[in-house]
Amino acid sequence: MENNPYLLYIYTSFQERATFISHGNTARLAKHHGEKSLAQICGTIASDEKRHETAYTKIVEKLFEIDPDGTVSAFADRMRKKITMPGVFMYDGNDDNLFQNYAAVAQRLTVYTVKDYVDILEYFVERWNVEKLTGLSGEGRRAQDYVCGLGQRLRKMEERAQEKAMEAASTIPFSWIFGREVKI
Repeated sequence: MENNPYLLYIYTSFQERATFISHGNTARLAKHHGEKSLAQICGTIASDEKRHETAYTKIVEKLFEIDPDGTVSAFADRMRKKITMPGVFMYDGNDDNLFQNYAAVAQRLTVYTVKDYVDILEYFVERWNVEKLTGLSGEGRRAQDYVCGLGQRLRKMEERAQEKAMEAASTIPFSWIFGREVKI
């Protein structure tokens, strides 16, 4: 299924919505802290990401119309593999855990959280009417069940992760802010 273009469109729909949310949240935080220019820049990027999301979401909607069985199977496959952001490959030459540390800061500051991830999943399940699909093969029904139940399972994990993150708070230096220690 790796060469399935459906996976690309599902991934990109999710990724564009995630970056829309994270840039919008960054804009909100920047505005709150008086950083008007940064807020405007991030707001502009967020609106651009929203346009991208809209395009990819409509492509997937069409895929569900013409091939619901293949599309729901691809959706389940993509979610089993998890949606990772391109930033996972960030490396500054020093920190082997740069993205994980950055993600921990983003989670703590509510720029992009596990809750957002689950909200996005549930948004697409509803938007693409996954629960209402009929006429699926056995594999398609299993994929449908998996995707439709995943949000609830992830919400339970999210609660535990939040508790654990609060207990394990520490600081780590980030090279791009001159080694300044940031609480993760």
